[in-house]
Amino acid sequence: MRPSRSEFLDLPSVRLHIRRWGNPDAPTLFLLHGWMDVSASWQFVVDELQQDWNIIAPDWRGFGPSQWLDRPYFFAEHLGDMMAIFDHYAPTGQLKLAGHSMGGILATLYAGLYPEQVERLISLEGFGIAPTTPDMAGERFRHWLGELKNPPRLHVYADRTAFARRMMKGDPFLSAERADFLSRHLARIGDGTTKGGEHRHGIIWNGDPWHKAMSPYLFRLEESMAIWRQITCPVLWVAGRQSWIVRDFASRPGDWEARRACFADIEEVWIDQADHMLHHDQPKEVAQCIERWFS
Repeated sequence: MRPSRSEFLDLPSVRLHIRRWGNPDAPTLFLLHGWMDVSASWQFVVDELQQDWNIIAPDWRGFGPSQWLDRPYFFAEHLGDMMAIFDHYAPTGQLKLAGHSMGGILATLYAGLYPEQVERLISLEGFGIAPTTPDMAGERFRHWLGELKNPPRLHVYADRTAFARRMMKGDPFLSAERADFLSRHLARIGDGTTKGGEHRHGIIWNGDPWHKAMSPYLFRLEESMAIWRQITCPVLWVAGRQSWIVRDFASRPGDWEARRACFADIEEVWIDQADHMLHHDQPKEVAQCIERWFS
């Protein structure tokens, strides 16, 4: 495996961990992880890259080695952290962005907000979440207020092997070798709860439990679509053929096409034998997409 190195970026409200691979003098490529993930899970893709890159992969606030805030998180905070990261590592703009899931959503929003800064981007399964309707607001706020009284906790596993088995159960394309690697980065020792609600010490997910709390604010698809229409750079959508995200879109006829139509210059690539975590499942194919798109 190609070695990575760690550094930290201190912002006024949070300390972020930044994982780096490659030659600092090579073209800069930002790899942005998704929810319930960490920067280290890009390792499989990095190992398959054939060209020379200066890779910068942050851990979002409350994930992995970045600072945990022990309170509810709000999506827009990640956009602010993203801006600070780009200002520090690529102050002249011309950004090359590849983001998975939440990282892809953040990348497309940033590209619409600051189109002059983004040269090209790839969204790996980051096409926005399911639309909401105003009548959902009351229940959403009640749920959030309930979580303030009873904060979320993480499920506890007996050991990292059990954690790896759970990942493989949820992803039929994840190999045992990769699951073992991920269990050493996506999991940590801490306090959680069993299925029966018993508090116990063991292996838990490597993220602030508050990330499991539901946002009090509804996702307003129309706002995201308005921002996507401001993007001027070429955009590549990469989807896993067997992904639950794709199945979810299939349950809402026309939604996929409506979102895709917001992008002025867009291409789609489908990767077979891949679920939502396609950078874990088929890293070679993802690496090939990255180098074709950014070369």
